[in-house]
Amino acid sequence: MPNRSSLSKLMKPSHKRMSRMLGYCLTLGTTDAWFALSAVAEARMTLKERAGLAFASLKSLDPEIREQTAAAALGAAGSPMPAFLGGMEDARFWASLASNSELKAYALAAFEALPAQDQNAFFRHISEMEIPA
Repeated sequence: MPNRSSLSKLMKPSHKRMSRMLGYCLTLGTTDAWFALSAVAEARMTLKERAGLAFASLKSLDPEIREQTAAAALGAAGSPMPAFLGGMEDARFWASLASNSELKAYALAAFEALPAQDQNAFFRHISEMEIPA
C-alpha cells in the first residue's frame, strides 16, 4: 500500500478540497456548514463518489438514526396525523409533504383497508377523473 505522502500526491485537487471542506464542517458542526458540504460535494464529486459517501455514512449509524437521517434527506413526511373534522384538509396537507414512496404505500394500504363497497365507489371516482399527462 502506498504511504501517506505518495497518496497525497495521487489525490485529485477536487478531492483535496472536499477533504478540507469536511474538516471545516467537523470543526464548525453547524447545520449551515453541513448544507454547504452538500453543495460543494455536488460540485466536486461524481455521483458515484457521493453515493459511496452517503452509503458509508448511513452504514456507520445505529439503525434508528440511520432511518431518521435517510427520511430527513429524502424529505419524508412520516406517518399521517389522525384526521380531525372530516379529514380531507389534513390528508391533503400530509400528502403535500409526503414522498412519492409514502404516497404509494399509504394510498394502497388505505384502499386495501376499505370495505368492498367503498373500494368500488373509489374506483368509480378515479375512473371518471382526467389525469394530466
